[in-house]
Amino acid sequence: MRVGVVDVGSNTVRLVVADADGQVPLPVHTVKRRLRLAEDVDRDGRLGEEPVRKLVEAVRDVRAQARRWGVAEPFAFATSIVRDAPNRTEVLDAVEAGTGLRLRTLTGEAEAELTFLAARRWMGWRAGPLVLFDIGGGTFEVAFGRSRLPDYAASLPLGAGRLTRDFFDGQDPPRGRDIKAVRRQVRHQLRDVAARIRWEMPHTAVATSRTFQQLARLCGAAPGRYGPFVQRELGRLELGRALKELAQLPADRRAQLPGISAARAGQCLAGAVVAHTAMKLTGLESLTVCPWALREGILLRYIEDGDDAWWAQEERTAPGDGTRDDSTPLRLATSP
Repeated sequence: MRVGVVDVGSNTVRLVVADADGQVPLPVHTVKRRLRLAEDVDRDGRLGEEPVRKLVEAVRDVRAQARRWGVAEPFAFATSIVRDAPNRTEVLDAVEAGTGLRLRTLTGEAEAELTFLAARRWMGWRAGPLVLFDIGGGTFEVAFGRSRLPDYAASLPLGAGRLTRDFFDGQDPPRGRDIKAVRRQVRHQLRDVAARIRWEMPHTAVATSRTFQQLARLCGAAPGRYGPFVQRELGRLELGRALKELAQLPADRRAQLPGISAARAGQCLAGAVVAHTAMKLTGLESLTVCPWALREGILLRYIEDGDDAWWAQEERTAPGDGTRDDSTPLRLATSP
């Protein structure tokens, strides 16, 4: 069976088409459309008419690609850039009207659970008790568990794009006091989560997301062209040194560093602050970078549980204000 996932994130719209006849999703085609929606939101996080128009065009394009590759109805979801927008309902309606595809939104905790599932499958059972970190544009997901799904999952408003907008306000490079303010914010938000992770004493620490991949490359990990099966580590000591360098450079200079793309150069500093602070608070000296994340978690969820009934349980929005109603949260099966 061929399945597809459309992922609307802060910077890109991605399509992954995979064969799902076995226990592992095997990618056969991928598409990426760069939008940088995070740069187009207003102070309240609202997406205006022009970015929504671009989003509709991108989703229409990747859906056509999915059909050409044998997927009529891909799993389509949007992360925090749409989920947290005050006009979320209008955005979702506009995309559906313009493309025929309804984007779903999942709670941050559900995203953490699905990403953990992907990391667990990639790392294997020998990884033992596992902690997962994932830095997105709007949120930072943390999960811990000993089995297929996490025992604990949290989603915090510590995304690299969000912190860049809230604290740096167009400064390039940011002032030292504002970088310190970001670190204080991360410490405040992570205090309880970090205490839980230290108490759990994970055997394996894993990082997913493009932010972590680029930071690992900056700190000496193998480039992406070597393939997904090369072991990649991100050390706290090396990250601390890289963080000092990033703090002194404007975005155009950061984009010239190994692993840092022009699209993420503006927010990579905030991402580095989150990553380094999280490692320090949890006592972790290094993280293993995992190539599988949320998209693969969704595919695995479908393959392993054999149906897509769970997909209909989307997060609901109270009319008009963008607040969340988690009375019917997504719940994953817990069979081993």
